[in-house]
Order: sequence, then structure tokens, then C-alpha cells
Amino acid sequence: MENLLNYTREDLSRWLEKKGVRPFRSGQIFKWLYLKLVDDFDQMTDLGKDLRALLADHFYFDCLTLADTQVSADTTEKYLFQLTDGAHIESVLIPEKDHFTLCVSSQVGCAMNCRFCLTAKGGWKRNLTAGEIIAQVRTVRMFLAHRNMDPQKLSNVVFMGMGEPLANYDQVIQAIAVITDTDFGLKFSPRRVTVSTCGLVPEILELGKACAVNLAVSLNATDDETRSWLMPVNNTYPMTRLLTACQQFTMKPRNKITFEYILIKGVNDSPAHAGQLVRLLFPVRAKVNLIAFNPHPGTRLKAPDPETVKTFLQLLLDKNMTAIVRKSKGADILAACGQLQAQQKNKGIEID
Repeated sequence: MENLLNYTREDLSRWLEKKGVRPFRSGQIFKWLYLKLVDDFDQMTDLGKDLRALLADHFYFDCLTLADTQVSADTTEKYLFQLTDGAHIESVLIPEKDHFTLCVSSQVGCAMNCRFCLTAKGGWKRNLTAGEIIAQVRTVRMFLAHRNMDPQKLSNVVFMGMGEPLANYDQVIQAIAVITDTDFGLKFSPRRVTVSTCGLVPEILELGKACAVNLAVSLNATDDETRSWLMPVNNTYPMTRLLTACQQFTMKPRNKITFEYILIKGVNDSPAHAGQLVRLLFPVRAKVNLIAFNPHPGTRLKAPDPETVKTFLQLLLDKNMTAIVRKSKGADILAACGQLQAQQKNKGIEID
């Protein structure tokens, strides 16, 4: 049995043709999967019984089991999903003014070993398939539908969950193709899809050529020594190479690359660091998301004082940079990546 969500529409057309079925049926099947959000082949009522039986004999598409969920006071929802092999991933549904954003995972764990990241503490297990990435979006839209809410209100996707998306490049690109398929897929606008990276330079350049999604870069320092200490990837792709790639990244003229900057007390949060950040990003079409570090068990890193965050932001704004402090959502439910998984381990639940 194969996960049908791993198939592109073209893949499915070829498979059907080999079985003697007219390939246009793939479009019908995709509409049932991604627009009507069915959970059983028998619900695909414009397909003949023989075709439905053929599909049921060869495919499944329910590849996520909800292992745990928590709801924040601000209505952010954190999901722990179990995969068919027993591994676990996290997704976070974030309420916005008139829509929802879903933060999805792209790997089981992460190999990047960033010092500030809790997910890194558990190590890397494997890449997700395109189907497992797509299933996070499809499943959460089903959750909304079951509450009599419009599933299309989930209109933004950010690849900022567990894992480094560009380290799983091929599967992420395939997932994005289905997510942004406006005819038969999940119908997200590419401008509402954001891929975040710690700085894999070759894949950044390839991403810009492959699709028109937004790019977010986790920067977090203004010099190579500090960034290498925080993020070992900087030893392979130092800041000069990274920022050159960002300048070369293909995007629409009015778009900007988001640079995520986690403010850590005594590490990267001084006025001097703010001035260095302005100079560093001057050649790039950039906007900055400042994020106060969210401490987790076992770390010695500390959050900055609120006044420090305010001062840092104002120094950027005074230099005409586009910058905001990203509001923390879901803090009371451990919504930072990896924290719900760690909590389950502490309860004695084996999730690897």
C-alpha cells in the first residue's frame, strides 16, 4: 500500500493509464482529496465502484494520527501527529485577524543543531515525504471543516516547524506544487507560502528558480563567529555567501526576504548589534522579524529584557528598515517547535 498523497497528479495519471483507466480521472481524484477533503475512497461518488476498489487496494491517504493537541489562551493550536512508522511531528495552527496560518514540519527532528532550538536536542530521524507534509495541511483543513468553519480560512502555510525544509528539498518542492495547485490541489497562493531556512545556499538559489514562494532566513547574528557558535551551518555557508545568495534570490520586484533574528540576552541584542544588522542587510531587499528568545528546559540562553527588544527595534526603524517584533503566540501551550514533543517524552511516552 502506498500513500496516495505522495503522488503528483501527473504520477497518478501515469499509474491509472497503466491500469487501463483514463488518466483524466486523476484530476477528479485530486479534487476529492484536496478540495472536498474526503476521508474514504467510497466517498468519491463520481468514480465507478471498480475504480474506487482499485484505488483502495493500492493506496491509503490517512497517514497522520493525532497523538496530542493543546489550545492556547490566544486560540493557537498545537498538534502532535504520529506517522505510520510511529515517528512524531508537530504542526501549529495560528489564528490571524481574518484567516489562519499553519506552521508545518518538513523532517522528523533536525540535524542543523542550532544552539537555541529545542528540536535539535532530539537529533534528526528522517525526512518527511511530500505526502506527509501535504497531509498536515489537508488534515488541519479537515479539522476546521468538522467545526463547521470554512477550511479555506486556512490560507497561509509556513515551513517553520520541525526540520530544515531545504535539507529535504525535493519533497518540499513537490509538496509546494500540490499546496499551490489552483486547479486540483489545495489552492494556496504562492505568496501565502513561506519557506524558512537556516541558510543552505545552493538550495536557496534553486528554490527561487523553482517556485514563487516567500523566503525567510534565520540569521540571528551579525558576525560569523557569533553565528557559527549559534548555528553550525554558518561554518559551511558563512554570512558573505548567504547574503550574496539572498541578493540573487529570484522574487517579484516588490517582495522582500524576511530575516528572522532571535534576540538572546547578552549575545546579539546590543545597540551595536542593531547597527551592524542595518549595515549587513543594506544591500538586500530585506525585512526583519525580531523574536525574543523563548527559553526551554536545559538551555543557558536567556530572553532579553522587553526594553532591550524595544530599543533594538527602534534603532532599525530609525534607519528606515522594515522591521517588527513578532508577537509570541501559544507560549502557554509550549508552541515553540519541539516543546510539545519534549513534554510528551517527559511524560514517559516514547515518540521516536
